[in-house]
Amino acid sequence: MGYKPPDGYALDIEVYRVAELRRRAGDVEQRGFERADFHCLFYVTAGRYAHIVDFELHDCQRGSLIVLQPGQVHHFGDLSECDGWALILRSEVLPARAANAAKVSDIEAMKQLEGLPSKLALRAGAQLAATEAFERMARDAGRPASRAVNALLRSQLEALVIRLHIDSTIPNDAIAEPAQLQRFRQYRTLVEREFTRWHTVALYAAELGCSEKSLSRAARTMADRSAKAILTDRVVLEAKRLLAHSLLPVANIGYELGFSEPTNFVKFFRRETRLTPGAFRKQMSAGTPRPASNQRIPPSRLS
Repeated sequence: MGYKPPDGYALDIEVYRVAELRRRAGDVEQRGFERADFHCLFYVTAGRYAHIVDFELHDCQRGSLIVLQPGQVHHFGDLSECDGWALILRSEVLPARAANAAKVSDIEAMKQLEGLPSKLALRAGAQLAATEAFERMARDAGRPASRAVNALLRSQLEALVIRLHIDSTIPNDAIAEPAQLQRFRQYRTLVEREFTRWHTVALYAAELGCSEKSLSRAARTMADRSAKAILTDRVVLEAKRLLAHSLLPVANIGYELGFSEPTNFVKFFRRETRLTPGAFRKQMSAGTPRPASNQRIPPSRLS
């Protein structure tokens, strides 16, 4: 799903009301799963709706903020009973991942965006600040396009994201040793880059210059998951994304994820999800029931 701004709109960030989203998207419930290639924020100011992001169902009501990252798959519920704001950041404005950013400012901006959870429930004070921020950006986005207006919108978005981080600080950041925190972040970045090629934790540990045990210890501290489980989860997630939104044959998906044989991919997927890839795809195309995939997946060995 690519971003198509209105004709003549030249700014990097667009902000508009949910009513405009309904007008542009039509019957969003019938659109199925879509994979975004841009950053998007959805902020609810009234009413409620359901939003599935990476197969986890979020019940959104006043004060809820959905953060959609490039590469994630999502599905809107009925938007007719809610109001709020949508913000879209062009995919070409910032690099796809923080690891690929050239400028220090871009690296920090990407880290802040990538570090947000899929859903935030803002407290009353934070709701007021968020509403003011969206309203201000919407007004400024109505100005004639220029470098100055682009810079203004980006600075306002960065300020909003920093405020969201302050209101949703990950507790483990405060208790983790600096070395563990850095190692965990490096591991997550490396997994994101290499999970289709490297299917063993040993390869990541060697690349990071540490032992598998210390890598898993950092993962346990930061995410309450083993390093192996984090790697497995990422492969499963990508498989689900491709099965849900693409028409690629199951065998091709297996090859794309680094499996030498389609049968190995099918066995792996069934072991981790209790469904064959074909059954999962059929389940996703039949509708959008509450997915069972938000349950914890036991760690196991990749094929």
